[in-house]
Amino acid sequence: MRVCMILEGCYPYVFGGVSSWTHQYIQAMPNVEFVIWCIGAKAEDKGKFKFTMPDNVVEVREVFLDDALRMAKVSGGKIKLNVTKEQIEELGKLFLGQSLNWEILFDMFQNKRINPVDLLMSEDFLQELIKICKENFPYISFVEYFHTIRSMLLPVLYLLIQDVPEADIYHSTATGYGGLLGSIGKWKNNKPFIVTEHGIYTREREEELLRAKWVLPHFRKQWINLFYLFSECAYNMADRVTALFRRANDTQVELGCPREKLRVIQNGVHYDRFCNIPAKVEDGYIDIGAIVRIAKIKDIKTMIYAFAEVKIKVPNARLHIMGDVDDKEYFEECKQLIEQLQTKDIIFTGVVKIIEYIEKIDFVILTSISEGQPLSVLEAFAAGRACVTTDVGCCRDLLEGTDGLGEAGICVPPMHKERLAKAMIAMCQNKEMRDEMAVVGRKRVAQFFTHEGSMEKYRELYKEVL
Repeated sequence: MRVCMILEGCYPYVFGGVSSWTHQYIQAMPNVEFVIWCIGAKAEDKGKFKFTMPDNVVEVREVFLDDALRMAKVSGGKIKLNVTKEQIEELGKLFLGQSLNWEILFDMFQNKRINPVDLLMSEDFLQELIKICKENFPYISFVEYFHTIRSMLLPVLYLLIQDVPEADIYHSTATGYGGLLGSIGKWKNNKPFIVTEHGIYTREREEELLRAKWVLPHFRKQWINLFYLFSECAYNMADRVTALFRRANDTQVELGCPREKLRVIQNGVHYDRFCNIPAKVEDGYIDIGAIVRIAKIKDIKTMIYAFAEVKIKVPNARLHIMGDVDDKEYFEECKQLIEQLQTKDIIFTGVVKIIEYIEKIDFVILTSISEGQPLSVLEAFAAGRACVTTDVGCCRDLLEGTDGLGEAGICVPPMHKERLAKAMIAMCQNKEMRDEMAVVGRKRVAQFFTHEGSMEKYRELYKEVL
């Protein structure tokens, strides 16, 4: 069996939860051949893998969105393309944010091989754009509208012309650009398509776009609608759609996924690798660990603000931020914030071997503003470490449980530095509570969140769709 695993903005270019999951997933299925079809932002990252490919990866296809800017036109000047009125109207729905027949676009670019640059410079496209702008955006500069639509469409159309790898199953870890490629694979080769969402991609992109400074306010809704259209396409084309917990399935239904396609497959960790890690040797410090990549969505700044408050009450506390730098600009902002607050004992470790480093940690924190079912929390539990997390994804369920075992940590609202600081101080000052929570967390993972149990469910899913 050959599976085309479609990834966006993660494996194999960056470390992080989805990347770790993907690497372990491939290793857990040695009898399956994997084609990695990965979407990156910048072509300068080509071949710069942070993982060594497992032996059962038979091909890696790299697609970079900024290569869309380097696409060449075939025809010169003002051109008239051989496209139908229906095709142009479907394209218009794409930048109006209206439901569309994606198969018409797939046919345009996969079978008829229409050049995206030629299309965007054509008289047909220009007239459709003028018509839509007059009808829907009469008070907006046409020049602004024209360039916004081009920047929205270029990467989309670039993906639509990609050659599709041969596979028995197409499996995407998101509904965005990756979901679009998976949908093309399903349509072109008539093979099963699975979407596995670790977080709800559409909602995460919406949160980012609402805060993004580069998006002009009057076009923000259009950008958000574009990603809703991607999810609509992926959910409609997919044979099965999985999430990590039931409430995420409910959100997928709200976004248009037919409930009969949905499954819950929880994350799992290698319990046997973590369960024998000893408690930290007391050395006069309280060491707090954050297993997290440096990115805005992980809200490192709130973590820093809260730790500054912790240091006032617990001067012997130290914060270890263990992870790769995903956003260099944000990393610099975090370092500047530490300087402004004059807070000591915040250590950016970079990428470390968590199994070894966690021996130095008393408890673990997570301050994300969006999560699914974080592996870092499950790994901390398996290692016998209590956690403080924000109330995102299924973190509250992980910490409080519905299994009668008890609480394995403290859950606080996202972006609430006072509540976060209070929870961290309580954890620092009460070793007995930490130890009791650690026992609960370890039991919970052993019973419900093992790696092998999770992988067996995916194997069964592959048999089901085939």
